[in-house]
Amino acid sequence: MSLINVAIVGTGFGQKVHIPGFQAHHRTQVAAVYHRDLATATRIAATHEIPTATDRLDAILDREDIHAVSLATPPCLHYDMGKAILSAGKHLLLEKPTALNVQEARDLAAIAQANGCITTMDFEYRFVPAWQYFAELIHAGYVGQPRLIRIDWLMSSRADPDRAWNWYAQKDLGGGALGALGSHTFDYISWLFGSVVKLSASLSTSIAQRPDPHDDNAMKPVDSDDVCAITLELANGAPCHVSISSTAHGGRGHWIEVYGDHGTLTIGSPSQTDYIYGFNVWGSKVGEERSELPIPERLEFPTLYPDGRLSAFLRVVDAFVQGIDRGSAIAPSIEEGIYSQLLMDLTHESHTRGCWVDVPPLGI
Repeated sequence: MSLINVAIVGTGFGQKVHIPGFQAHHRTQVAAVYHRDLATATRIAATHEIPTATDRLDAILDREDIHAVSLATPPCLHYDMGKAILSAGKHLLLEKPTALNVQEARDLAAIAQANGCITTMDFEYRFVPAWQYFAELIHAGYVGQPRLIRIDWLMSSRADPDRAWNWYAQKDLGGGALGALGSHTFDYISWLFGSVVKLSASLSTSIAQRPDPHDDNAMKPVDSDDVCAITLELANGAPCHVSISSTAHGGRGHWIEVYGDHGTLTIGSPSQTDYIYGFNVWGSKVGEERSELPIPERLEFPTLYPDGRLSAFLRVVDAFVQGIDRGSAIAPSIEEGIYSQLLMDLTHESHTRGCWVDVPPLGI
């Protein structure tokens, strides 16, 4: 089969994960890299042996030999850049969160459909071995009818108040823990447990200002959230409590606990530095002792990289390639991105209004 030429747009996470991921996959090669500063684009291209560097998006989109674009910019740029990419007929691998609001996400989906473009979201937890096994157990009825779901994602990545002020500190640019972590959470809630009926949320900012290194470290206000407390009522009747923080000193890491009428399942990792490796699964049927459940070898990553995100991202790329080959997207596609974005929007609405809000079925 022919190689798929990919352009990388966005070079923060894109340089750490997207570039090496596409270079490692046997069906893709990185043909160009974009950065708004040409000197930076040129340096990155030289470092990664990418043939073309540019500071013009249209220079990428006008090239017939570039088949797809991987978009890993801050969320505020997803809509305009995504529209241009899809309107040019390029397939799109899009970083989360999908956009700044659900209408933008729906617009991107419509443009993709009109132009026959495949869209894939980088919701990589669907591709982590422990998570895949956890999903198999849930869907096979290990816990029976869920009675309570508890999700804790408590990290210290932004607990240092001296960490620099940037787009992440700005709500209007799509910054905050809800976009960074909640977008994943809403996707895997849907994947694991089904749709949401209603939700109630409270968002807060525990570090109200940060130093701007581009302005002599002047302190700038932070208005994006770094703590999220969300309660959801699922269509299966179970309540789901979500606690997210990016400023939790000594946080417990990333955990899901599911308590059902037939048993209990837990997945978790205490790591504060690796978001992919280190997850284990524990379970117990009614009346049994809790024990660790070994991950089946068939689910394990074929290759382990120093950065665990790369192992999972390669599986996302594989889904992207398979979708392009068959002409229809494989989950997680833009449709999953729309649902995650809808729940993010309603979380903000619930926080602003101070009340429960109903979640309409997808498509309404």
